Parts: sequence; structure tokens; C-alpha cells
Amino acid sequence: MIAITDLLGTTHPIISAPMAGVAGGRLAHAVSAAGALGMIGARGSASPGWIAEQAAIAGAGGAPFGIGLMAWVPELDEQIDAVTALAGLSRPKLVSVSFGPLREPVRRLHEWGLLVACQVGNATDLDEAIRARADVIVARGGEGGGHGRDEMGTDEILAAALAATDRPVVAAGGIATAEDLARVMSAGAAGAWCGTPFLTCVEADNSPQARAALVAADSTRYSRVHDVAQGIAWPREFGGRAVATPFVRQWAGQEDAMTDAAKGEHAAGRERGDTDYTPLYAGVGVDRLTAETDAASVVRQLVPGG
Repeated sequence: MIAITDLLGTTHPIISAPMAGVAGGRLAHAVSAAGALGMIGARGSASPGWIAEQAAIAGAGGAPFGIGLMAWVPELDEQIDAVTALAGLSRPKLVSVSFGPLREPVRRLHEWGLLVACQVGNATDLDEAIRARADVIVARGGEGGGHGRDEMGTDEILAAALAATDRPVVAAGGIATAEDLARVMSAGAAGAWCGTPFLTCVEADNSPQARAALVAADSTRYSRVHDVAQGIAWPREFGGRAVATPFVRQWAGQEDAMTDAAKGEHAAGRERGDTDYTPLYAGVGVDRLTAETDAASVVRQLVPGG
């Protein structure tokens, strides 16, 4: 099997997760410049112009980078058109498409010669990604931050994926140190897909206030609270792991009963920049975030001997 570093043109077997709202072109470029693969995370509302702009930033100087798309969003076809129109240094090395029907978007991306990764969180996801002929399988456990399933732990879904395919499988969820990377690679992973360690990077698109709140946080909770509060139509099966603020704790598990008053409270809190209401998506390793940092330092801490 070809090494993931050879497949992606990187020095290290590390991919930064395409965290929408956090991972723009600046963060992707900084991660890639440090020898890993930086990913841009496209929101459902991301326009073709935004995708082209961020890809130009990420690819400046010729470093490889990737773009992450969400399969469930109504704008997916338009976003795929935007990605496949990219050329030269703005052409991504990898495109991830996850969280929804996979076969058609993977087929379209393959038609343009692009490598495709798909995140999987249970046996159904895994089977669909394999049938869609994804080039890279991302075995994402419930420990991971942001959206996904919460049914299987990282070690469990990694083992299932490795048993089901001979394609490269990278592990995601709870990987924040060189020891974590070494552990999953010793279990057979081709590399690691990491998000939480990059959340407090100065190159990220989140605010300094959000980064400070992430440093102060000590726990996360899996729920649909932020999606319901904002009226975002994420499929019910894909909740999100976020910092366990008082509002999240109050409504986690009670999302369908959330009142209009509570939604208004959430909106007002976001409007005034109160991080108790900001969707601070993060994994179980949030308590390891101790200070604002930079992407090169994070990559070094993830590399054995770095």
C-alpha cells in the first residue's frame, strides 16, 4: 500500500480536519508549510468565489492542501463545480466529502482526477464509503470534535475500517499528541486526521475570544443543541461535539423541546460575542489546549520526536 505521505505529497502522516468556520486558507497553508496536509472547511453557504479565494491562499507556494465538503448541503453541486474548476497551485490534492449520500459526489470528483476522502462513523457509513470508491477512509470516532456520529470510539471504528478495506485508513478523534499518533499507526492507521489541536492556532479563522474560551474549557458534550438553536438543517444522525457551556448542558438531550425563548437567548448571546453561546466545536482533548499557538508548533507536537 502506498504511504499516505507519498499519496498526499506531505512529510508527515497528518491531515488537519476541515473545520468549517475555523479552517480557512491561512490555516491550511500554515499546516501544509509545516509538512502536514492542511484542509479548508467549506460551510454549506460557502460560495464558489470563497472557495477559489481560500484555495489560492492555501496553495500559495505550491504546498499541497485539501478541501472539505458536506454531502448533505443543498449547495453541494455548486461547490463541487467550484472545486473542480480550480487549477494550478489552487488545485487541491485531496477533497473530503462526508455526512450524506456519497456515491455521486465521489464519482464527480473522480472524473476530474481528484483524490477523495470520506469520514465514517459506523458500519453503514463505512460500507457506503467503500462502495463509493473513496480513496481514503477517515475512521472518525465519537471522541472527535464537530459534527459526526457518536456511536463508536476511534479505536473501534478504526479496527472495523482496517478489516473492511485495503485502502488507506486514517484515524480521527482524540488524537492530540505524538503518542496518540504512534498508537493509532501501530494499530494499522495510515495516519491521523486532527482538528482540536489546531483550534487555538493564530492562523485559524475563529476569533481571539473563541480561542481563549477553548483554552479555558475542560469538557465537551455531544448534542444537536447549536444546530437546533440556529435552525441549521444538519441531519439528525450527525450531532456535534462542542464545549460544554451552560446552555449546551441545559439543552443537550432536550433539543426537540427547545423553546423559542431559548433560541432567542442563543441568538442574542452570539450577537454580542458571548462565548457561552458560540458553537465551540471541539473534541475530548479540549482540556489539552493550554494557550494560543501556531500551526507549525502543533504539527511538531504531533510528530514523534518533533
